[in-house]
Amino acid sequence: MADKPLIVGITGGIGSGKTTVAKIFEKMGIPIYIADEKSRERTATDPRIKSYIQETYGDELFDSDGSLKRKALGEIVFPDKDKLKALNEVIHPIVAEDFKEWLAQQNAPYILKEAAVLFESGTYNDCDYIIVVIAPRELRIKRVMERSGLTREEIESRMNHQWSDDDKIALSDFVIRNGEDDALMPQIFEIHEDLKRSTNSGS
Repeated sequence: MADKPLIVGITGGIGSGKTTVAKIFEKMGIPIYIADEKSRERTATDPRIKSYIQETYGDELFDSDGSLKRKALGEIVFPDKDKLKALNEVIHPIVAEDFKEWLAQQNAPYILKEAAVLFESGTYNDCDYIIVVIAPRELRIKRVMERSGLTREEIESRMNHQWSDDDKIALSDFVIRNGEDDALMPQIFEIHEDLKRSTNSGS
């Protein structure tokens, strides 16, 4: 086994099913770091992020108990590329710190780092391999509407701030297709075996 695990990034557009895929790898014994969950957690609790939001948008984005009004923040930043970029420039280094601490504690051939904006944030450069999960656009919209209560317009706004599938595929080592007629497990097992071979060969 290598001194440290290979870092395998896994990404995909909103509604692609990347977290579902990552959790299947986890059941196979692979440690996973879900950057989007950590980002939400840190956005709500980290004093550096809270200070930025207060200074930029005011106290009205926080409830009386100090908790962040996430939906209200999203309504401000998601339609505006510059505001979203500025917020991410505060959040991403803090999540990167957290990931580095987490990685140092792992003892596995490889780990998965799941992130919606792996490419957009530039953190794909830190990965040894990249998996992208793709699904038809309409299916993705349907999935997100069913689970989140977001409107079609809100979902499409978020999609439009993410790279296209074609751009992600061009920079990825593995592609998992997660449409209604696609079987996930054979694709996941094949990638898992490929990654195990890579760690054994020391590449």
